[in-house]
Amino acid sequence: MYTFIFTLAFTLLLGKVSGVSVQVSGFEGDEVTAKNYLEVEDLEVYKKLCRLHIAVCDLTHAWPQEENYELGSQARRSSNSAPAQLAENNDDRHIRNKIEGVNRSRAEAGETIHHLFMAKLKGYISEEVYLEFRGRYKEYIRMLNGLEKTLERKIPEREQRWQIAEEPAVFGSSDETLPHGWPVVAE
Repeated sequence: MYTFIFTLAFTLLLGKVSGVSVQVSGFEGDEVTAKNYLEVEDLEVYKKLCRLHIAVCDLTHAWPQEENYELGSQARRSSNSAPAQLAENNDDRHIRNKIEGVNRSRAEAGETIHHLFMAKLKGYISEEVYLEFRGRYKEYIRMLNGLEKTLERKIPEREQRWQIAEEPAVFGSSDETLPHGWPVVAE
């Protein structure tokens, strides 16, 4: 406790003397402005997934009334769950739990693509609308992949589950390595 108070006092004093602004969680003040961590609202992928959820809601409300509590509800819930999974795990202190939130978010985005595909098959949306939403979700899934790799780099290398440095693969080569994204198996 004393270490924390000393560190806080020293940090605030250093900020006043050198003009450096710092953020200390739970404290407010003029000199405490810059952040050393990201709020979930600071994540670009989170903001994009939230906006896409609103677009999915608008889209599904135009579907037939009988789908309001069936396919429409499922699409709305999974599209909302993608950013919600990021928000749920963002403040967790354990990197593995943050990564789990990213994985769940990616799964919910994939589920939403499925619901939109079913809506296309049922004739509720056109091929063009489906492809536009699918393309946006695939872009955000790539962003989530990048976020996962960034988080994975914060874990000591010996404890990482995934191979981060990927070598380019040649299609049809006789190289027997695992496909990119597969876990590295400890021997």
